[in-house]
Amino acid sequence: MDRLGNGIEAGRLTPAEYDSNFTDLHPRLDRHEALVASDRCYFCYDAPCMTACPTSIDIPLFIRQISTGNALGSAKTIFDQNILGGMCARVCPTETLCEQACVRNTAEDKPVEIGKLQRYATDMAMEQGRQFYSRKTPTGKTVAVVGAGPAGLAAAHRLAMHGHSAVILEAREKSGGLNEYGIATYKAVDNFAQREVDYVTAIGGIEIRNGQALGRDFSLSDLTTKYDAVLLAMGLAGVNGLGVEGEELEGVVDAVDFIAALRQSADRSVVPIGRRVVVLGGGMTAIDAAIQSKLLGAEEVTICYRRGKENMNASPYEQDLAAASGVIIRHWLAPKTIIGKDGKVAGIEVEYTAMRDGQLVGTGETGVIAADQVMKAIGQNFSASGLGALQFEKGKIAVDPEGHTSVEGVWAAGDCIGLGEDLTVSAVAQGRDAAESINRAFAAGARPATAVA
Repeated sequence: MDRLGNGIEAGRLTPAEYDSNFTDLHPRLDRHEALVASDRCYFCYDAPCMTACPTSIDIPLFIRQISTGNALGSAKTIFDQNILGGMCARVCPTETLCEQACVRNTAEDKPVEIGKLQRYATDMAMEQGRQFYSRKTPTGKTVAVVGAGPAGLAAAHRLAMHGHSAVILEAREKSGGLNEYGIATYKAVDNFAQREVDYVTAIGGIEIRNGQALGRDFSLSDLTTKYDAVLLAMGLAGVNGLGVEGEELEGVVDAVDFIAALRQSADRSVVPIGRRVVVLGGGMTAIDAAIQSKLLGAEEVTICYRRGKENMNASPYEQDLAAASGVIIRHWLAPKTIIGKDGKVAGIEVEYTAMRDGQLVGTGETGVIAADQVMKAIGQNFSASGLGALQFEKGKIAVDPEGHTSVEGVWAAGDCIGLGEDLTVSAVAQGRDAAESINRAFAAGARPATAVA
C-alpha cells in the first residue's frame, strides 16, 4: 500500500474489488426489460410527470414510442427538450421529480421507471450515432459561451440549431463541467461525459476552447466587444470553508476535489482514502463522497449533518443508497474542531444541535469522532472574477426569467444564477431557454434592453 498520511492509503483493495465496486450503478435495460417497463405507463392525459420535469420532456410520448419498438423516435422526443438527456437519465433525482409525480407511485405500487427508460432510448441513439438535428443556414452571429458544462453545452447546441456559431470558453482541460468532474464515478462509467460532449458538438458550429478562464484569460468586457452576445454558464467554482480550528490539517479535503480526482483517475487503486472518514454535509456531494470512500476501501465512513434527515438536500433514495453501502449518517451534529496529531487529522469534535424558536443552535453538548480524513461537502460558492459591473443577488448572477442579466447583450444560466435548483436537468433547461432568448433578440435585430433592475 502507498501510505500518504495517518491512515490515508492508496491500494486498499484488489484490482477485482475496484472493478466490481465501480461498475455501473444502474445498468441499461435490455429491449425486453424496456418493453415491460414502458407497458406500465398509463399515458396520462394531464401527464404530471411531464410537469415535474424541468425540461418538460413529453414523457408519455417517449414511453409510448418505446412500447411500440421505436427507440430512436423516443430518443428524438427526449432530445427535442433535453439534448443532454443521456446524462440526465443517469444522474437526475427522478425519484423526487418525474417518478415522484407518477400516478402509479403509491403505497401499493411503484412508479414507472422513467429514468431507466430515458437512458435506454438515448443510449440507443448515441451508440448508433443518430443525429436528429442539423444547423440552419449560418447567420453570421457568434455567441461566446463561458463554461462547457450542462448549461453551456445545451445553449451552444440550441444556438447551432438556429444557425448561429458558439465559441465555448472552458477553464478546465476537459469539457462537461459537473458531468465530467462532479458526478460519482459509478453513475457515469465508460467515459460517458466526454462521449456526450462529442455527440452534442457533432451538430457543427460549436468551438470549444479549453484552458480559458474568466478573470484570468479574459473579462466580460472583452467578450461583449468581440461577440454578438454572451452567455455566462460557468457554474460554481468556489468551495465553502468550515471556519473551524484544524481545517488546515493534513487529511482535510474538499469533497468536490476528491470526487473530481477519482473521476479523472484511470486507476482507482492510486486514489488514497482514509481508514476512518468523516464527511460533513447533507447534499448529493456528501453522499457521493461518502459512498465512494467506502468503495475505495474505507472501513468506517460517517456523514455528519447539522440538521435532521428531512432537511437533507440529498434525496431519500440517495440517503438509503448510502446506508446500504455501509455509510453511517448522523444528524444534528455540527463541526466544532478538527483534532490533529503531528499535523494530521486524528478526529473531529462535533457539537449536538437543535431547533429552538425556529433557529438552529448548538446545545453545548459535544462528542468526538475518530477520523484520519475529513471531507468538506458544505456547498459551493460563485466566483465573480472578471464580471465587472454585473449585478448579483444572494451571491449569484441576477437574471430575469429569460436569463437576461443587468448588462445589455449578456445572458446567464446554470448554477451561477439564483433561479431553480442546482441540478443538471435545471441547468440544461436554463441554457436551452437562454439560447432561445438570444435567438429572439437576434431575430428582432437588436439586443434587448437591460432587464434586471
